[in-house]
Amino acid sequence: MDASATADRMTGSLELPSWKSAVSHVSAFLIALLFISSGVWKITAPFMWARGLEEFLVPTWLSLPFTLALGVGETLGGVMILVPHFRRWGSILTSLLLVSFMIYIGFHYPQLVGKDCSCFPIVKRTVGPAFFVGDGIMLLLAMVAGLWGKPVYGRKRSAAVILGAVAVFSGVSYGMAAHNLSGTKAPDSVLVDGKPYSLQSGRVFLFFYDPECGHCNAAAKHMGQLTWKSDVQVVGIPTRMPQFAEGFLHDNKFKAVTSTDLEKLKAVFPFPGDPPYGVALENGRETGPVAKYDDDDPATEPAATLRQLGLVQ
Repeated sequence: MDASATADRMTGSLELPSWKSAVSHVSAFLIALLFISSGVWKITAPFMWARGLEEFLVPTWLSLPFTLALGVGETLGGVMILVPHFRRWGSILTSLLLVSFMIYIGFHYPQLVGKDCSCFPIVKRTVGPAFFVGDGIMLLLAMVAGLWGKPVYGRKRSAAVILGAVAVFSGVSYGMAAHNLSGTKAPDSVLVDGKPYSLQSGRVFLFFYDPECGHCNAAAKHMGQLTWKSDVQVVGIPTRMPQFAEGFLHDNKFKAVTSTDLEKLKAVFPFPGDPPYGVALENGRETGPVAKYDDDDPATEPAATLRQLGLVQ
């Protein structure tokens, strides 16, 4: 009886005051809501998020795997901080992610200031002083949730099961996203300077034009002034007078390679009427046409469509 009473007193002495426990639960819920929604968003829309990370100076070759890793990390951190038994581990993981975000943005602040940074779907914000205030508040909530959470004892196997479940969900979601890139398949390659030029890797913009067409000339001149993403390759396809293609591109300061495989490409991507006309490709699949070219206001079109498709900044 004496031993039992002593154990009860020791257990009671370890109990947190009710208000601390309540604050821990509320803080954990808020962080979990933000991180799970953000992580699942990245996992289910990896290609969109990969393009978004490139805007934040993440190298193109790293953007997709980093998107998936970040999605898994955020989802895992959100789930673990929500579960009382894993709250301290979740607190550590989410805190590390938040600190990493702040360090990265701070390091690249001059290049990123003003950019949209709606990393969490229910929090709209841009890079600026308020960004660090917001992440600082989230960091405080994550730390409070962990500080006043329950200690973790010997639950590594359960934590591994949660990580495995999130990883499997990520893999399945990626497979579905890749399968849904079901736009028209481009030819494997076209001829550029007499050599095969692959259309199956990365992002490519096909631009059909007539070198003697004033409308095409205005469109090319405007697109030559746009800031294209570093990984986008532009392939110009003259619909007639191919001997004037090099001069057309040079005069309009439009950086592109030239393919004369007009019939091969137009058989796959037919367009009504006369050029100009464009097609955006990603990993060999059409992501959208670029059919509008406004002579009166070229800053509206095709710039707006090109920006929406992630081809220009």
